[in-house]
Amino acid sequence: MLELKTLPDGCAGRRRLDTCARCGARAYSVCASLDDTELVRLDLLAERMTLAAGDVLLREGDPANHVFNITGGSVRVYKLLPDGRRQITGFLYAGDFLGLATGERYTFSAEAMEPGSVCRFRKSEYRALIHETPALESILLDRANHELAAAQTQMLLLGRKTALERVASFLRDTATADRMRPPSNGSVRLPMTRGEMADYLGLTIETVSRVMTRLKTDGVIRLLSLSELRIEQPQRLSALADGET
Repeated sequence: MLELKTLPDGCAGRRRLDTCARCGARAYSVCASLDDTELVRLDLLAERMTLAAGDVLLREGDPANHVFNITGGSVRVYKLLPDGRRQITGFLYAGDFLGLATGERYTFSAEAMEPGSVCRFRKSEYRALIHETPALESILLDRANHELAAAQTQMLLLGRKTALERVASFLRDTATADRMRPPSNGSVRLPMTRGEMADYLGLTIETVSRVMTRLKTDGVIRLLSLSELRIEQPQRLSALADGET
């Protein structure tokens, strides 16, 4: 007969802290600024989920009941137009937060581009915790300001830049977007397809492929595979992104 023993006080909390300490995305996530007590409270609300490529986190129009902290992999965020066309509005990586700045229903969809993981929280519980945790409220405000700046950059990208400038900007920014997997020797991971790049940049697949070929021919980049390239001339790529040609 098994004898059940009560765990010593604080043991469960230590186990939760150990779990968070092993999370590679913690240093880049909203939980990075929390102390141990606050981190345990946050972890009590978390539902850890493993994602496969193509898994849906949320759908536009569904009730906005949850928020998500991405802890691994990458996610595409998009909206569908009435005629079925898709506009990708962003690519998210480990450490990014998703779903808080919405009303009663999600105004966008989000899907995993590759195997990954998230911590999911009920929005009502998470908002209650925000009001009781100044450090969490502060970092979420910083994230909101960052998202606003990113939206303004996207408006400039789509409204004023040429196809070459758009692709160059995208490659330059993507090189440092996945903070948990920084580039090595100038290499850049591209978990998205060329079609997804086109949907994000407001271009056709043919135009994206043509610009990538030009950058390769000019020696600015080297294509290592369909999902990886190396930036051979970062200064020139940056100049192209800023229209300094």
